[in-house]
Amino acid sequence: MTESPQDHLGYQAALDAARSGAAAGGIPIGSSLADATGVIASGHNRRLQDSDPTAHAEIDALRAAGRRRDYRSMTLYTTLAPCALCAGAIVQFKIPRVVVGEHRNFSGELEWLRERGVEVVILDDGQAEQMMREFILNRPELWNEDIAQQTEGAHP
Repeated sequence: MTESPQDHLGYQAALDAARSGAAAGGIPIGSSLADATGVIASGHNRRLQDSDPTAHAEIDALRAAGRRRDYRSMTLYTTLAPCALCAGAIVQFKIPRVVVGEHRNFSGELEWLRERGVEVVILDDGQAEQMMREFILNRPELWNEDIAQQTEGAHP
């Protein structure tokens, strides 16, 4: 479970997408999809902007990549550990490798991915961790909504 020389470019695209999402008033999570030729697509969490509960960063990157016959030579990069929805998409499309910026703010489904044979590389990126920590601190109600946690005092 080591970084490849291409990981810098793939992860940088995800980090840039997270910043773009934050600048657009959204949740600062970014993702990209790459193969040996380079980055194919990137995306960011658009759940707030699109009012779409499935518009997570990894899903947005997959949508931006368009139809593919095969994902088995690809790596998915994400600034935050994938949730159950995104982990399911990774397994569904048999993406063999995921590079994660950080997993301290949200541990996601990393073990579940590993149990299904997905190689998981964790970068421990301080920039992504700080961006998420600040978002969670400043907008806890939006973060709780994103991860389907009940906010204290909220009504269903």
